[in-house]
Amino acid sequence: MNDLRGPATALVGAVGAAALTAGAVMTARGLQGRGEIRDELIRQKITFPGKGLPRQLAAQAGRRVETGPQARAFADVIGGNVRQATQGRTYSEVSADLHAAGGQDETLGALRQTAFMGETLRASLMTAYQAWQLTSLTVGLGVVLMGTGAAFITVSAALRPAGGPAGG
Repeated sequence: MNDLRGPATALVGAVGAAALTAGAVMTARGLQGRGEIRDELIRQKITFPGKGLPRQLAAQAGRRVETGPQARAFADVIGGNVRQATQGRTYSEVSADLHAAGGQDETLGALRQTAFMGETLRASLMTAYQAWQLTSLTVGLGVVLMGTGAAFITVSAALRPAGGPAGG
């Protein structure tokens, strides 16, 4: 009967090494992506207003937006400002009102532009937040993969036949 312990041990070790390597790459890429998002947010020089923020964001007053969660919070502030300016109407509703008025109402035209610009900025910040969340997932999965790889390598070492290499 063939002893498959040596080849199985080698396979477990190889899978462990591959998982450990892939996990390290995922973690590094996730951290690099997070740094890129942070750098871009910093370059934008977005600052929370010094006053007028909702109570739960009071600690952010005057601070720069540098992280995904801060981008999400600022996007929510913009969304609230747009809803207030448009009296709860969406860009498409304001645009429909402008078209219904023959496209000549300057107030509705300015309001449509405000809604468009606000929603565009909000979407950009939400994209930064979503990318931040993906980098968190990538880092987390990378760490899990590294742990799994290390466990496989440990099992491979424990199963290795005494006095010989993994395959022999």
